[in-house]
Amino acid sequence: MEPQPIDFVITWVDGADPVWQAEKEKYKGAKGDSRAKRYRDWDTLRYLFRSIEKHAPFVNRVFLVTCGHLPKWLNTDAEKLRIVRHDEYIPEEYLPTFCNRAIDMNFHRIKELSERFVYFNDDMLLVKDVTENDFFKGSLPRETAVVFPAVANRGGKETKTDAMYLAPLMDTALINKHFKKHRAVGGHFFKWYSPVYGKELFKTLLCAPWGYFPGIRAFHACYSSRKSIYEDLWAKEGEALDAVCRHRFRVNTDYNQMLFSFWQMAKGEFAPRRPSFGKAYSIFDDPEKNENTFRTIEKSSHKMICLNDDVAGEFEPRLKELTDRLTKWYPEKSSFEL
Repeated sequence: MEPQPIDFVITWVDGADPVWQAEKEKYKGAKGDSRAKRYRDWDTLRYLFRSIEKHAPFVNRVFLVTCGHLPKWLNTDAEKLRIVRHDEYIPEEYLPTFCNRAIDMNFHRIKELSERFVYFNDDMLLVKDVTENDFFKGSLPRETAVVFPAVANRGGKETKTDAMYLAPLMDTALINKHFKKHRAVGGHFFKWYSPVYGKELFKTLLCAPWGYFPGIRAFHACYSSRKSIYEDLWAKEGEALDAVCRHRFRVNTDYNQMLFSFWQMAKGEFAPRRPSFGKAYSIFDDPEKNENTFRTIEKSSHKMICLNDDVAGEFEPRLKELTDRLTKWYPEKSSFEL
């Protein structure tokens, strides 16, 4: 059978929307990370659309997932665009949600979404031409499968609780509950020990003596998956995922979206992809540092990038720096813009 088409899914929120802010304020005392930084809009969405149209013309449809508000510049009549509100696919008991996990973990409930889809955060960009084969090999999602010990990161004072970020450990524990490492890796040996991983392969080799997964390395890139993977994980761990989705805000001890990638890797339902496909970069308070980052991106061989928000000081000047560079990289409007 011919593989189904590939759809892209993008999640977006306008943290400056007063109506959304008023709704969020109602849950001020709820458990989790409600920092404004989590919802700050860098206006990268319009450039993500430009990058998709420029570098991924094969995409079937682009689903923009939002609580209901939309950018003023968006062309809602764009041929490939589908707008999906949270209340159109997320179960009512999880709404309203300000937690990306509840938004991410329910994609399989989007009715028109194809079996094969790729999930982008709005801070991700395609910087080179891509093909369907960069995301799927037939029906199999592309993954970089590297065994590497999971660690807990200190949450930092900004989280108010100063709690440890335990999602990687939580994801790993659940994978070990359902899969024996030697069987999962040994049963798909050439997927886990593929030469395309380059130096990353040595990490898997060093972890070979362990009979369980000490962790799986998470690469910060867009995520290729299938609706059936989500359905399978929900069928087996629905109670655990339900508990995550009931949190109004992101909680450090919850599973995160990488669980779905780890699940399809542990099942062997993936095709290897080079680690160099994508890379995450940060925007800092230091303009000179940011300029060096932009030059590095321009010279890199990565096909996609993610731009993380590490700005603690003035936001507006850093926003202008980034916008000026993005306009240089993607000067032409896309069909997704008015």
